[in-house]
This record gives sequence, C-alpha cells and structure tokens, in this order.
Amino acid sequence: MKSLVDHLSQYAAYHRDPRNIASHFIGIPLIVVAVAVLLSRPEWSVGGLWISPAVILALASAWFYLRLEVKLGVLMTVLMGLSVWAGHALAQQSTMVWLSSGLAMFVIGWVIQFVGHHYEGRKPAFVDDLSGLIVGPLFVVAELAFMLGMRHELKEQIEARAGVVRVNPNRATV
Repeated sequence: MKSLVDHLSQYAAYHRDPRNIASHFIGIPLIVVAVAVLLSRPEWSVGGLWISPAVILALASAWFYLRLEVKLGVLMTVLMGLSVWAGHALAQQSTMVWLSSGLAMFVIGWVIQFVGHHYEGRKPAFVDDLSGLIVGPLFVVAELAFMLGMRHELKEQIEARAGVVRVNPNRATV
C-alpha cells in the first residue's frame, strides 16, 4: 500500500499552481457533499441506525484515510461524517430539492475543478489514477494545514517529490 506521502505527492504533482489549489478548496468540498447528497437515497434502518450508500462510501473512505495516518484519518472521518449528515438532511427533502441540489453541487464543483486545471495546464490527477478521487479531499485538508503553518515535515516531503507551489503562476515552470 502506498504511504500518505506517496499519495499526496502523486496528487500534488498535478497541483502546483496556486489558482488550481484554490479552486480545489471550493470544488472538492462541493463534490464530496454532492456525492453524499446523491447517495443518501435509498436508506435502510439497521438496528435503529440509518444506512445508505453514502454511509457505506464514507465508512470505506474513513478506513482508507485512517490506514494512511491516524491524525488526518480522524479529521477526514469527521469531515466525511459532516458531509453525510448534510447529504442525509437534503435527501429528506422533496425529490426535486434532493436531486437538483445534489446535481447542481456536483456540476458546479467539477466546473470549478476544471477551471483550476486550466490554470494548471494539466489534466486532473484522477485521469491517470482513479485513487485521485479519494486523495483529493485529503489533499485539500493537507493544504489547509500547510497554510495554517502546520505539518511542516509532511509539506517538505511532498515538495521534495512534487516540487514547490509556483510563486508566479502566470509563468509555467519547465
């Protein structure tokens, strides 16, 4: 299994333009919540708990994140739980509200992602490796930690492999 640094470095290699990274702070959360919304129907009562495809996907994602690192895994599990909670709340609304909100967030999130990759001048990471779909949310959380001055060692390890974020995004690096 790839390590946390392996996954984040591979993903980061596709994200060295600060405008692209910024677009991910909006696009990825929209997509994650949209998936939670759209997969919150159907739901089944199991032992007094509600289970839906969104819950199953969130649990599988949490397992992936926790296996990479406990600290980030716990944070990602909480964030996935909040996404599923929001998805469940919207899934309780009328079919029109549920479906239109889920689809709108999904489409808008992806449009924002592709605008960011236009600035990057590079296709999204998931095109070459589908694991980019699950690593993307973790990347956003890691980048936020870096912006807050946290996880210096992790940032240095990723930058040693993927390079630093471009300072002047108008000039592509060779």
